[in-house]
Amino acid sequence: MPKETFVSDYIRQVSKEVKLPRRVRIFDTTLRDGDQTPGVSFTPDQKLLVARQLDRLGVDTIEAGTPISSEGERKAVTAIAKAGLKAEICGLARALKEDIDAALACGVDCVHVFISTSDLHLKHMLKMTHKQVLEQAVKFVEYAKDHGVTVEFSAMDATRTDLSYLKQIFQATVDAGADRINVPDTVGVITPRGMNYLISQLRPVIKVPISVHCHDDLGLAVANSLAAVEAGADQVQVTVNGIGERAGNASLEEVVMGLRALYGIRPNIRTKLLAETSDLVERLTGIPVPPNKAIVGDNAFAHVSGIHAHGVLEFPGTYEPISPELVGHHRRLALGKLTGRHSVEKQLRNIGVKATKEQLADITGQVKALGDKGKQVTDVDLRAIAEIVIGALPKEEKVVELKEVTVTTGSTITPTASVRLTIRGEERVGSATGVGPVDAAIAAIRTVMSEISELRLKEYHLDAITGGSDALAEVTVKLEDERGNIYIAKGVREDVVIASVDAMINGINRYFVGRK
Repeated sequence: MPKETFVSDYIRQVSKEVKLPRRVRIFDTTLRDGDQTPGVSFTPDQKLLVARQLDRLGVDTIEAGTPISSEGERKAVTAIAKAGLKAEICGLARALKEDIDAALACGVDCVHVFISTSDLHLKHMLKMTHKQVLEQAVKFVEYAKDHGVTVEFSAMDATRTDLSYLKQIFQATVDAGADRINVPDTVGVITPRGMNYLISQLRPVIKVPISVHCHDDLGLAVANSLAAVEAGADQVQVTVNGIGERAGNASLEEVVMGLRALYGIRPNIRTKLLAETSDLVERLTGIPVPPNKAIVGDNAFAHVSGIHAHGVLEFPGTYEPISPELVGHHRRLALGKLTGRHSVEKQLRNIGVKATKEQLADITGQVKALGDKGKQVTDVDLRAIAEIVIGALPKEEKVVELKEVTVTTGSTITPTASVRLTIRGEERVGSATGVGPVDAAIAAIRTVMSEISELRLKEYHLDAITGGSDALAEVTVKLEDERGNIYIAKGVREDVVIASVDAMINGINRYFVGRK
C-alpha cells in the first residue's frame, strides 16, 4: 500500500483474496453525462477548457459529448478532438448510422455505441425484441469499427438485463469488433455484492476490457465501481465531483483515491490536481461542492474536535486516511464548541500570539462559548478574545488598508463602486460595476489589486446582529487561494456594503500574511 495512506489491515487481507487488475483505466464522462446534469450546459469553450484540465490530470479517455445532439456539441467535440491532447477522445452514439457518422465527422479516436438491453427498456421504450436489439447492436458496432476507430459498446440498463442475454449481446458485439464493453448501472439499483457477482460472471466469457458506469441514485456509485474492479473490471467511467443525470455518477476523485489508497492500484492520474480540477468544474457548472464531500470538499481535511485535532497535530494518520497534499488539498483546524486547547494554541501561533497555560485555557473556554452560540469562529474572533484575556497584542500587520469606498445604485442605475486603498503604503484608486452594490464593491477592489487575481470568493454569508432597519450587519467571507488554502474573515458595520468590503480587506490581509 502507498506510504501516504493509512488504511485498514482488513482491506489488505481482502485484497490478497481477489485477483485485482494491474491497471484500471479512467474514462471521464464529465463533458457528456456531467453535461446532462439538470441546470448544467457547457459551452464549447468551456468544454475545451475542462478537456485540457482532464488531460493534465491524466484521464485515459475523455468522453467529449454526443455529437448528434446539437451543432454546439459537434463543434465542441471537434475542437477537443483537434486539440492535440494525450487522452483518447470519445463521442457517444446510439446504435444508429446518423449518430455514428456525426461522431466520426468530429475526428474522435473512439465511438461509444450504446443500446438498451433490459426487458423494461425494450418493452416500454424501444418497442423491440431481443433479436432485433442484438442485430442492431452488432450491425452498428461493425459499422463504427469499419471506420478505423476504437469502439466501446454499452448495454444500457445492464444491471436490470437478464444475465444470459447480456452475455450473448456482449459476446456478439465483441465478435463484431468492439474493443471494450461497458456495463452501466443506469439507474443505480445494484449493490456492491451484486455488481461483484455480475462482473465475475462476465469476466470469464468476455475477452476484451470490461468497463462499468455507475449512477448514484442510492448513493452506491463509488462502492459499486470498486466492487466491479475487485471482480476484474479494467475501466471505470466517472465524472468530476460526481455530477450527472439525477443523483449523478461515480465521482472521479473518490474512485481514483479509493483505488490508490485501498487497493494499491495507481491509475494514470496526477492526484495533486484533483482539488484544482474539482474547483474548475464547480466554477463552470455553478454546482457547489458540499463541504463534507470526500477528497475535495472544504471539510475533507478539516478538524474541529479537540481529540481529532490533537491527534493530527501529533501524527496525521490518526484521523486522516490519506495526506491532503496528495490530492492538492490542505489540512485545516476549525475553531468551534468542540475545539481543544491544542487547536487554539496552534491557531494563536499562526497569528503570532503566545499565551500562558492559564491564558490558553481561558481563551479556549471563550472560543467554545462562542461556538455554543452557533457562531463560526474566525481568526479575527480569536484575536479579539486573546486581546481580552492577554491584553494588548502585537499590532497585526495590515498590507491593505481601506481609505474610502463609494457606491451608487438604484432601480435604473447599474450598481457602481469606487474604492481608494493603500497596499504597503501605495495608494490605488479604481472602480467597477456589478450585479449589486456588494458585487460592485468587491469587483472594484479586484480592479486595483492584480496581486489577488488567484484569490477566489468561495463563500459569502450575511447576518443581522441586531433587529431593526439600522441593524448591525455581520459579513463573513471565505476566500480560497490557488493552492486551496482557505482564509475566513469578518466585517461588522451598520452598512452591509461597508461590512462586506471590510470582510474582504480582512481576508486579503490574512492571505498576504499567510503567504510569508
